[in-house]
Amino acid sequence: MSKPWPTRRLLLAASGATLAAPRIRNAQAQAGEVIIRTPGGVYEDVMRKYVYDPFTQETGIRVTAVASTAARLLAMFRANNVEIDLIDAGDNVLEQLRRQGALAPLAYDKWRWTRPEDIAAELRLPTRASNMLYASVLAYGTEAFPNGAHPKGWADFWDVPRFPGMRMLADMATGNPNLEFALLADGVAMDRLYPLDVERAFRVMGRLRPHIRKFWDTGALSAQMMADREVVLGSVWNGRVQVLIDRGAPLGIEWNQNMIEVQAVGIFRDARNAENGQKLIDYMLQPEVQASYCRDLTYGPTNARVFGMLAPEQLARMPGSPAFRPIGFFKDIGWWEDNRTLVNRTWSRWILG
Repeated sequence: MSKPWPTRRLLLAASGATLAAPRIRNAQAQAGEVIIRTPGGVYEDVMRKYVYDPFTQETGIRVTAVASTAARLLAMFRANNVEIDLIDAGDNVLEQLRRQGALAPLAYDKWRWTRPEDIAAELRLPTRASNMLYASVLAYGTEAFPNGAHPKGWADFWDVPRFPGMRMLADMATGNPNLEFALLADGVAMDRLYPLDVERAFRVMGRLRPHIRKFWDTGALSAQMMADREVVLGSVWNGRVQVLIDRGAPLGIEWNQNMIEVQAVGIFRDARNAENGQKLIDYMLQPEVQASYCRDLTYGPTNARVFGMLAPEQLARMPGSPAFRPIGFFKDIGWWEDNRTLVNRTWSRWILG
């Protein structure tokens, strides 16, 4: 995710970025503190400005931000050595932790800054709440496809004779290859994608494989390939390509059939500062605060009241906005966690074939 994003894996790793984790002190955390895992980078800078420091000023609770991988978070829990209170990550990371019994219930009934009902039910789960949305989108070079003559969806992306040029898609190393987009290209409706037909998706990707320059494994690489014109079309996190567009790169975004992904927050079970972590989640999801960091990160808000606080030109850049949500779909993180081993095994055979 969140994507940053700035950029998505500059900002987010959401889901499984491999960030080096700094040493967390072993001393008992002070009562007036909350330790939060973040993706780091620009994401952390923006959250410090709009969330952590204002929260400290209002409550006196110090916020200490650290980076940590999903594997390290799981290892902490299994070793009964939880050094982090609050986890801010892609919802796939939080789903892995939930399945291990590592997350505490969220205290929605104690919120005082945010009205829980303002967060959509699918984004307000018992052990995690979404704080931002990002999206995987179809990016294109405006020099290769001027005057709106670019692909308008994934079927067009697969139509090489009509839309010639080298392409890129996501590698398994990103967390998941673009099976959803392959199935959309093959005529599957957005509301009928899940459960994914894995064999069919790989057959469809096989048809396009001669025209794939590279399967990208980091958000930085996807942005570089677009900026360097190595490819004229690609799947990419919206924040990555938006940064390039803002810098004047001849690129565009087609939002039709965008895949919405979730950045979320949850509390470690038995965390030392669990109560303070609950307060920080409540604080960061209130509309005025969320509007500020979503503006700077080009992420989509999850509090419904935020949309009325943003200018039209800002909404035109944000995943999950009233214009883009109806023409997109939510990635089914439960399906991916159930089937990741199968997809990984199939990918390994397919990529070497």
